[in-house]
Amino acid sequence: MRSAPIRYESDDEDSARWLSFPFREGDIVISTRSKSGTTWLQMICALLVFQTPDLPAPLEGLSPWLDWKIRPLDDVVRRLEAQPHRRFVKTHTPLDGLPLDHRATYIVVARDPRDLYISLYHQGANIDRDAVRRLLGRPEPDVEPARPELHPEPLLTPAPEPQPERPPLDQALRRWIDDESSPQARMDSIRGVLHHVTDAWQRSRAEPNVVLVHYSDLLADLEGQMRALAARLDIAVPEERWPALVAAATFASMKAAASASAPQGGGVLKDPAAFFRQGRSGDWRGVMSADDRTHYEQRVAELAPAEVIAWLHR
Repeated sequence: MRSAPIRYESDDEDSARWLSFPFREGDIVISTRSKSGTTWLQMICALLVFQTPDLPAPLEGLSPWLDWKIRPLDDVVRRLEAQPHRRFVKTHTPLDGLPLDHRATYIVVARDPRDLYISLYHQGANIDRDAVRRLLGRPEPDVEPARPELHPEPLLTPAPEPQPERPPLDQALRRWIDDESSPQARMDSIRGVLHHVTDAWQRSRAEPNVVLVHYSDLLADLEGQMRALAARLDIAVPEERWPALVAAATFASMKAAASASAPQGGGVLKDPAAFFRQGRSGDWRGVMSADDRTHYEQRVAELAPAEVIAWLHR
């Protein structure tokens, strides 16, 4: 008997929303850490399910993020229940936070943690924080009212307080490596990243409906990975359709169609095309010194099994 799912909650997501999700035969759950290939796998699943690059709706509508508090849960579930096709649903929750239903296939995508963080760092500059605040229904930051007795003359509207600058990337990366936040406190902490993939690694070796995919394998052999996923999902694709499907799943194609493929989320992205920044691996090599690399290797060795680290870093 499985234990109850662990609850993962942040400002804008809550894994408990999955507890009321009505699964059905053939469901696909795409579970990733942020910036690890979520949208890529959503697009691959969409292409395999519909077997055409001409998708019937934007990707966000076809494959909603169930955990996201900004969308009312009843509305998301209603939309998913109305879908006549095979469903593929996005989540950033680790598998130990989800109901594991035998009718569903769970695909976990993982990436070298160093590249993940660099992508996450750059993505932070593309998020409209005011839009997120409004969508969550939160009030504007408190502004102290003017005191007429101190300012008898009319005042111009004061300029907003400048936001503190983010630390440089190399410094931010070092802080992230040393962060002790638990997976429940911060899913995208280094502990959260390694917990997510370690849990999936172990399950994929024991449970036939759990599939683990590496971001770098998608880069190296996209067609081979798509064919392997089609086989795991028991989806037959006519041979003549493969070239168009693979072409539509490339990084360049998704970036060119960012208005339909990027997660718009009610306007939380300042620039949808910037969501697809580079789509490559190994950027960390230009950021980390030799000492940084040694420290990182020692750190991750404390947090995950050696076989998981070797697989992530290959």
